[in-house]
Amino acid sequence: MATLNNKKVVILTEEGFEQVELTSPKAALEEAGATVHVVSPKSGKIKAWDKTDWGIEIDVDKALNEVSPDDYDALMLPGGVLNPDKLRQNKEAVAFVSAFLDESKPVAAICHGPQMLIETGMIGGRTLTSYPSLRTDLENARAHWIDQEVVVDQGLVTSRRPDDLEAFNKKMIEEIGEGVHA
Repeated sequence: MATLNNKKVVILTEEGFEQVELTSPKAALEEAGATVHVVSPKSGKIKAWDKTDWGIEIDVDKALNEVSPDDYDALMLPGGVLNPDKLRQNKEAVAFVSAFLDESKPVAAICHGPQMLIETGMIGGRTLTSYPSLRTDLENARAHWIDQEVVVDQGLVTSRRPDDLEAFNKKMIEEIGEGVHA
């Protein structure tokens, strides 16, 4: 597995993120040596969704208005239905995600996380996957959607659901280790 020493990764999220889709990638990134910050438009604590009900509360390391994309080497977007729906309505969050895509920095998104990628208007021609219910939305955004556990397109790593986390985490770490993708 790649080592991510000296790499800083931001997990951008809102309340209602799918619990395991944040906790598992965060643990994998930290185990690989990355410094990981949970960033949200909200400060303090935010609450997870755990399958069918509310889950744990986690600490927000930094509020979105306190950070810059320049502070980080890579971005990770967890899923959950509520989380990306809230984030994509936040212009500052959309601009933050857009900067990572514009600079070809590694971006990883799982399940409903790709909704944020749609909102950037920057995924046309890219190949990715997501939770199946987003297929039409992604295709309408001119992305090529395929049904695979993990898809990599020049530093953009996407997966469908929590069952794909092992493959997702491995590819995410690999792409972050490679750095900026031209």
